[in-house]
Amino acid sequence: MNQTKIMRAMILDEPGKPLVLGNCPVPEPRGRQVLLHVLACAVCRTDLQVLDSELPNPKLPLILGHEIVGRVVGVGEQVSLLSVGQRVGVPWVGWTCGECSFCRTGNENLCARARFTGYTIDGGFAEFTVADERYCVPIPESYSDADAAPLLCAGLIGYRSLARTGDAKRLGIYGFGAAAHIVAQVALNQGRSIYAFTRAGDEKAQNFAKGLGAVWAGASDERPPEELDAAIIFAPVGALVPAALAAVRRGGTVVCGGIHMSDIPSFPYDLLWGERSICSIANLTRKDAAEFMEIAPKVPVRTTTQPFALEQANEALNQLRHGEVQGAAVLLFGESS
Repeated sequence: MNQTKIMRAMILDEPGKPLVLGNCPVPEPRGRQVLLHVLACAVCRTDLQVLDSELPNPKLPLILGHEIVGRVVGVGEQVSLLSVGQRVGVPWVGWTCGECSFCRTGNENLCARARFTGYTIDGGFAEFTVADERYCVPIPESYSDADAAPLLCAGLIGYRSLARTGDAKRLGIYGFGAAAHIVAQVALNQGRSIYAFTRAGDEKAQNFAKGLGAVWAGASDERPPEELDAAIIFAPVGALVPAALAAVRRGGTVVCGGIHMSDIPSFPYDLLWGERSICSIANLTRKDAAEFMEIAPKVPVRTTTQPFALEQANEALNQLRHGEVQGAAVLLFGESS
């Protein structure tokens, strides 16, 4: 029945080219899938990296978008967890095998057969989408559709990155965008001090960070006024790794929070010596989502968003590319809760 209905979507036909607004059939939910009327979908740097061919081999044609807030309007024949009318979120990880050693040990984020929303399966830059009910995320009622959308990647990846810093008190954040402005609130709530690093001369971003409670904000090539216990890098710039290592104390940790980063330049071993460490964050787990969605309203995390219509997706991506979005860009659709 759904195949006879038509929806609008922003479609990626060829990486490196702008998205095209088109009409396509509304997908039909099968098995454990639910059909969602998309209410909001945040625009992530990963969407930009797929568009710009920095992430290889996307499904084509492809509907981008993996920070989806939607309402269930249809269910597959095996659905048992969700029902029509519920509002849920859909994050980056859309399916894992459940059989490999990673899945069996709670590390499904490392599953080699995983499928990813808006990359290897269609995402939320469309009026409707389907998602496996087991990978949908409950949305706290206190969040509007627009405010909830950035929590589903920027929030979840930020939360997983923060966990890897242990009990670090002086925390540097490189790249103060969507993920940073969320994780900073959680870190401050935990009694940590935030040191924000932005593009040189970006006073708007630095003031934004200070307004959230950062004790210091400066350019990414500056040294903070005191040694850091740990740093998280959200900007996809490999040169920030040695810069962050130089800023953290002995025994400190540098966490690379993005799925893609430009090449890391060579650096003196002395920057790593002293038991400093570098680690990466790969994807997320359903456990991360459950924990973060319980924590977020208690902080409470407040998201800063910039709204766009569906047909403005290319404009939102371009503004993100040039660092012109404060907080998170969000595509908004008809219904608003």
